Amino acid sequence: MRIGVVADDFTGASDIALTLAEAGMKTLLLAGIPDRQPPDCDAAVISLKSRTAPVAEAVAQSLKACGWLTAQGAEQIIFKVCSTFDSTDKGNIGPVLEALAERLDETSVIVCPAFPENGRSVYQGHLFVADRLLSESGMQNHPLTPMTDPDLRRVLTRQTGWPVAHVPFRTVSSGPAAVAAALEAQKAMFIVDAIQDDDLYTIGTAAKGRKLLCGGSGIALGLPANFGFRPGPSTWAGVPGRGVVLSGSCSLATRAQISSYTQSAPSLELSADDIMNGTHTAESAADWVMTQAHDAPLVYSSAEPATVKAAQDRYGQSVVAERIEGLFHDLAAQLVRRGVTRIVSAGGETSGAVVKGIEARTLGVGVRLAAGVPALRVDNRALAIALKSGNFGDEDFFATAMARLAGDQ
Repeated sequence: MRIGVVADDFTGASDIALTLAEAGMKTLLLAGIPDRQPPDCDAAVISLKSRTAPVAEAVAQSLKACGWLTAQGAEQIIFKVCSTFDSTDKGNIGPVLEALAERLDETSVIVCPAFPENGRSVYQGHLFVADRLLSESGMQNHPLTPMTDPDLRRVLTRQTGWPVAHVPFRTVSSGPAAVAAALEAQKAMFIVDAIQDDDLYTIGTAAKGRKLLCGGSGIALGLPANFGFRPGPSTWAGVPGRGVVLSGSCSLATRAQISSYTQSAPSLELSADDIMNGTHTAESAADWVMTQAHDAPLVYSSAEPATVKAAQDRYGQSVVAERIEGLFHDLAAQLVRRGVTRIVSAGGETSGAVVKGIEARTLGVGVRLAAGVPALRVDNRALAIALKSGNFGDEDFFATAMARLAGDQ
């Protein structure tokens, strides 16, 4: 194993696994920290549910994952975070990154969540989503990690006792040697500007020999070449059979995808109130799915921000989140037992629940479904899944992903 990734949620894990696989590395996506030796691979991505966990828990899980990866021979560790840098003033990015750096004895760390293909760029230390500052992109309304400050230097400074420095675009555009020299200037976490893929390849070259990096999936674009890997063809064959789309994301992109998909597929909305009062249960939702003539109906709990906020005020933020995740966990488990072979999941928390519900351990990375979203084969079973970050994919993503999971496109 050459590269090991500690990912703070399941969709982010599949995102960076695709980046590494497309660059020619045999890549495994692991659901949690394994208790056994993995199959042979060039890169392994451990998916945790640490983004919104208590800080001490997130740090402990991440250090354990890092220890397992280095024990397997990983020479470089990536701490994978969301390309919108989802976090709060308490963390968890800063505390986890600080702990990993100290464990690996790394004194300067590249931090770059840029993902230009999906509209994320970092310029003058500020994070943009397409042509909007992060704080104006809709992420300011995120129900768990609202991002109201686009200046990543300020965001990270509030989370860590380490100095936070900046490598500007002017330095990045001067090439890998200039970036590498900037990183040697002081002990710090360095927010590094990147506005296009070429910048990420520059950063990747500059990172050769470094033990730790932090970023979105784009941070991995230039790393495999440092180990001699080159892109190769995909061998994805697809899995036929019954499917389902499960969505708990409340992002603007996912809500548009739901609106598009419901024009041609049956859908069942699970409101927070219905879940909390037991009107809808995993069993009743599974019954509904299995009685539909359509081969991939939609079950979703993806409300407008104001509706989500009202439910959180009534029942409590963590209570609502736990109940919704619990329902998707149990629903996924029931559907697989009833013969569903294809699942598309939208949203990080939802995807984490789905992966646990179907008891996935090792996921093989297949063909690209959209930027940042691969097809995944579960434990060599006749079961294919896609784990989509809320903001990823075009409006037709659900239909396209279902077809590709089956091998139809």
